[in-house]
Amino acid sequence: MTTDYFAQDPRTNLERMLAGDLYIADDPEIALRQQRAMRLAARYQAAHTEDAEQARTILAELLDSVGEGVEVRPPLYVDYGSNIAIGARTFVNYHLTALDVARITIGEDCQIGPNVQLLTPTHPVEPEPRRDKLEAALPITIGDNVWLGGGVIVCPGVTIGDNSVIGAGAVVTKDIPADVVAVGNPARVVREI
Repeated sequence: MTTDYFAQDPRTNLERMLAGDLYIADDPEIALRQQRAMRLAARYQAAHTEDAEQARTILAELLDSVGEGVEVRPPLYVDYGSNIAIGARTFVNYHLTALDVARITIGEDCQIGPNVQLLTPTHPVEPEPRRDKLEAALPITIGDNVWLGGGVIVCPGVTIGDNSVIGAGAVVTKDIPADVVAVGNPARVVREI
């Protein structure tokens, strides 16, 4: 028997999700948004090699905002797309996974290596609410002119400051200041730029 976590909360799961509160993802409204994102991401991938203008139009429909001169090489995997903003002149290499339950902001002039993961969802550590499928999310912010090396994982709630470099394979669990190089698991600052 599962606990009714929302007995006193009249909001829908979608409303709770958008507010950044705990919610249950198994919800028809949420599923429709996820299906839309999957369809658009598939259309983007198909158009990318055939028609650059059409691909850019699809990407702009999928994401909240796409700056001038942005290049995103497919495949691109998102939960919703509508919670992602990418600043001008940013380059995103193959296989970005951007789980945008919460806002993901990528600044201008960034370089995102292949197989990067930007993960906003969180799950309870306690076993019972996790078994009952509760989740939430925390936003991710990537500053301007940031370079994320291949395979970098950025965890929920992290901010990476302007001009910083995150070495390949790093797992960023805490905020990284501007103008530094950080590497490792968990990522740690190894020098200033």
